[in-house]
Amino acid sequence: MKDDCIFCKLANGVIPTNAIYEDDDFKVILDAAPATRGHALILPKEHYANVYEIADDTAAKVLPLAKKLAAHMTEKLNCDGFNILQNNGEAAGQTVFHFHVHLIPRYKDGAPMIGWSHQNFSEEEMAQIRDVLKF
Repeated sequence: MKDDCIFCKLANGVIPTNAIYEDDDFKVILDAAPATRGHALILPKEHYANVYEIADDTAAKVLPLAKKLAAHMTEKLNCDGFNILQNNGEAAGQTVFHFHVHLIPRYKDGAPMIGWSHQNFSEEEMAQIRDVLKF
C-alpha cells in the first residue's frame, strides 16, 4: 500500500467505501462520481500505478473478475450493455495513478457511450505502423 494513494486507502479499508465485492487481491467499489447507475471500480489492494507496472499474476485475475461482475451487474441492474474500461496515463484519461478498471453499465436511454474519432491511414502508413509494432 502506498501511503499517499487514495485508491490504496479505499482498497484497503482505510477510507470507507460502497464496496460490492472483496477478496484477498481486490476490492470493487461504486465510483464516487459515476458515469451511470452502478458504475464501479476494480481496485487491486497492492499499489500499481498503471498496466505497465501491475504484476502478471494480479493482471491475470482482473479480466475474469471483470467478467464475473459484469454478468452479475447486468442481471441485477437490467442494463442493456456494458463497458469495461482501463486508462493508462494522463493522455488516456487516467486521473488517479493506481491501476483500476471501470465497470460501466449502459442503458438504452442513458448517457452517451464512450467513443472516439476514427482516423484514416494510407496502406503505406498502415504497413509502417505494422512493421514498427510487429512483435
